[in-house]
Amino acid sequence: MFTAIFGSFEAGIIYAIMAIGVYLSFRILDFPDLTVDGSFVTGGAIAAILITNGVNPFIATLLALVAGFLAGCMTGILHTFGKINNLLSGILMMIALYSINLRIMGRSNLPLLNTETIFTKIGDLFEKIGIDSTLNHVLTLIGLGDSLPETWGILIFMFIVTFLIKFITDWFLKTEIGLAIRATGDNQRMIRSFSANTNLLTVLGLGLSNALVAFSGALIAQQGGFADVGMGIGMIVIGLASVIIGEALFGTKTIARTTLAVIGGSIIYRIVVSIALRFEFLEPGDMKLITAIIVILALTMPKIVDRSKEKKRKARRKAEKINIIKASVKGENHAAIKSDS
Repeated sequence: MFTAIFGSFEAGIIYAIMAIGVYLSFRILDFPDLTVDGSFVTGGAIAAILITNGVNPFIATLLALVAGFLAGCMTGILHTFGKINNLLSGILMMIALYSINLRIMGRSNLPLLNTETIFTKIGDLFEKIGIDSTLNHVLTLIGLGDSLPETWGILIFMFIVTFLIKFITDWFLKTEIGLAIRATGDNQRMIRSFSANTNLLTVLGLGLSNALVAFSGALIAQQGGFADVGMGIGMIVIGLASVIIGEALFGTKTIARTTLAVIGGSIIYRIVVSIALRFEFLEPGDMKLITAIIVILALTMPKIVDRSKEKKRKARRKAEKINIIKASVKGENHAAIKSDS
C-alpha cells in the first residue's frame, strides 16, 4: 500500500502541472479547451524524439513547453481571429495535433529505454549524495523496509518544480497582464471598455495553459519511459477532476489557495484511483470509468450537501417561527385570562 500511495503521490505532483494549465483555461479564461488532450501528447512526443536523438533532456523538456505554448496560441487564434466557437476550436486543434504528434514521433509509440532522462539524472544525483539511502534507512527503522521506493529524487524534484510553477502562476495572475486575463474570463465587454485587446489576452492565456500541459506531458513520458500517441486521451477530464476536487476540499478564497487546491486535488485524485484499482473486480482498463465517477461525485456531492444544509436551515427557521407564534398566543391567552379575572 505504501508503494502504491508513494507512486500515486509522485504521479499526482507531475499531473498537477497539467491541472494548473487546465485551471488557467477552464476557470481563469472560462474557456473549455479540449486542445489539452493533444498538447499533452505533443509535449511527450517532442521530449521523447529529442532525447532519443541525443538532446539534453532539460532542453528537450523546455522545447516541449514552447511547442505546447504554440499549440495553445493556435487554438486561441482559431477562436478569436477565426471566429470559431471555443469548444469547436479546441476540438479542431486536438484532431490536428493527433496527426502532428504522429509526424513528430514517426510511429504511435516511442520508447525511452536506455536513454538519459531528467529523472535518471536526478536519481543518479540523489544516489551519489546519499539522500535515498538515508531516507530508506529511516523507513526501514519504522517497519517499511519491504516497500521502499527506487528513488526519492523524482518526488522531491517534482515537488520543488511544481510549487515553483505554482508561485510563478500566483505572481503572474496578480500582474497587470494577469489581471487583464482574469478580467477577460469574467467579463470581456467590461475589459474592452478599458481599451484592452481581449483577443490577444485570450491567445496568451491559452498559450500559457497548454505550455504547462505540454510540460507535464514531457515529464510523464520521461517518468513512464515512453511517449504514446494515445497518452493524452481523457486528460481534460483528469485536469477538471483535479480542479473540481481541489476546489471542493480546500476552497477558492484566493488565487494562491486555489492553485494549492488544484495541486492537492491532483494528488488526491491519483491516490483515489490507485486505491480503487486495488479492488479485485476493477481492472486498469476501468480507469476512465473511475475518473468519470470521481468527477460526477465531485460535481454533485457539494450540491447535495448544500441542499441538505439549506433544508436544515429552513426547518430551523420554521421551528423558530412556530415557537414565536406559540409564545405570542400563550402571552395573549395569559393576558386575556388576567383581564377576565
